[in-house]
Amino acid sequence: MRIAYILLDPGIGVFGTKGASVHVQEVVRTFRSLGHEVSIFCTRTDDDIPADLADVDITRLEVPRGLDRGQREIALMRLSDMLADMVVDTVSDPDAGADQGFDLVYERYSLFSTAGAEISSRLGVPLVLEVNAPLLAEQKQHRGLVHDEHAARTTAHSFVGAERIVCVSAAVAGWVNRDYPGLSDVSVVPNGVNTDRITPAATARDASGSRAVRIGFVGTLKPWHGTDRLIEACAGLNGNFHLDILGHGPESEALQKQAKALRLGDRVTFHGALAPEEIPAHLRTFDIAVAPYPAGENYFSPLKIYEYLAAGLPIVASAVGSIPDVLEGTGSATLVAADDTAALTVALQNLIDDAEVRQQMGAAARAEAMAHHSWTSRCQEILESFVLESV
Repeated sequence: MRIAYILLDPGIGVFGTKGASVHVQEVVRTFRSLGHEVSIFCTRTDDDIPADLADVDITRLEVPRGLDRGQREIALMRLSDMLADMVVDTVSDPDAGADQGFDLVYERYSLFSTAGAEISSRLGVPLVLEVNAPLLAEQKQHRGLVHDEHAARTTAHSFVGAERIVCVSAAVAGWVNRDYPGLSDVSVVPNGVNTDRITPAATARDASGSRAVRIGFVGTLKPWHGTDRLIEACAGLNGNFHLDILGHGPESEALQKQAKALRLGDRVTFHGALAPEEIPAHLRTFDIAVAPYPAGENYFSPLKIYEYLAAGLPIVASAVGSIPDVLEGTGSATLVAADDTAALTVALQNLIDDAEVRQQMGAAARAEAMAHHSWTSRCQEILESFVLESV
């Protein structure tokens, strides 16, 4: 199939370093590996282009600079209309050639975008809408929303225009079904992992105690990721350990100050933002991986959880959101209450002290990723009915 991938959210670079960017890359990569042609239409690209995606056809519509929040929201609606016109006009141009058409529109839900729904309607091809978060509430709470009525209307238009809505978690699907009842196909397809790209260390990690047990975290450093909680928990640990924090964000400076205040300065390394292609090698240096989400509403399908599994790492994670559904009963993880930092310390200490348990849990983690969470199986599930229709 020929797939038009639409991403008009200016906060997500197709080739950026944060989790949303990795998600975009993996979906596009997997669609291509399944034999589909993908063209990307976006407002932001960034520069960390993986070698295997360097040849992807990309059209970028730039958001004007120097706008305030309200002006930016209006600009996004205009870009959405421009993109729909551009794609439809190109496909309808008799001189463009038949290979310029599309069999499917796949859009990552973005506020103020109706491009996917418009292209789908005007070309007579199905739209699959991927919904990763209840963006209306999220935007109001964390970043601010000026034209909330416009955002609500464009969201409704996109949802109604989609032949299938794919939600990354049951919590997100619950929001869609509650606020937009009567939609015909709202499915839950969690995130996944590329088990070929992310693999365990080739040799067993030294368990003699002669080197530090490395505790690792991967993610954007924002309050709702709980990295401050992880640092606090590590301050109570005993023995030879080191904490590696991979990622950057608005909490970076505060977290470094916290580590220094807790006298962890020489036991913590802040690696900053890393290109997605650098992450697998770093994961292979970890002995323990942590997802220390704080208490509160959690509608995510955390990419880090699946990456930790694929890397064959024992996991310590908060029992919030969809995490228990993924990890409970797998033998790969210890789950702790999200508001119990002391329990997080205990769980980490137990793993520091027992290399054999770490190895057992790590083996179970890799097996779980291979059996149940590959991006290939996720994308096949998303596209299955449309592939059958196109045959």
